[in-house]
Amino acid sequence: MSVHSSQISFKTMGNSDVIDITQDVERIVEDTGIQDGIATVFVPGSTGAVTTIEYEPGAVDDLKTALERLMPENMDYKHDLRWGDGNGHSHIRAAFMGPSLTVPFLDGHLQLGTWQQIIFIDLDNRARSRNIIVQVMGE
Repeated sequence: MSVHSSQISFKTMGNSDVIDITQDVERIVEDTGIQDGIATVFVPGSTGAVTTIEYEPGAVDDLKTALERLMPENMDYKHDLRWGDGNGHSHIRAAFMGPSLTVPFLDGHLQLGTWQQIIFIDLDNRARSRNIIVQVMGE
């Protein structure tokens, strides 16, 4: 069993900016030389999330609309009262979506569906620099 860790770094615009990181994760898996195993994708921080979606404009807009319906930005959040930074909704959205995703791979290829991509979504209310940790385990 081998374990390799790597990072993906990029800047975001915040406000539910969605970044397709599928090719970055695939490249990391390929570079390890491991043929069969799992890749875990993790975002440190409490205002970002990792998930999968069909990465096309309609589905991405639908995701953003659903987040706004479920956890509206303009509600009163106790977090905002305490810190005054206006991103209480960001923390709640991130908690619901989750900070990580594990994807199996076989013969060095991620086992994603035809229309399934790995995305990072920056739920904070401002632009940020983000680092995503990708840990690959297998043989």
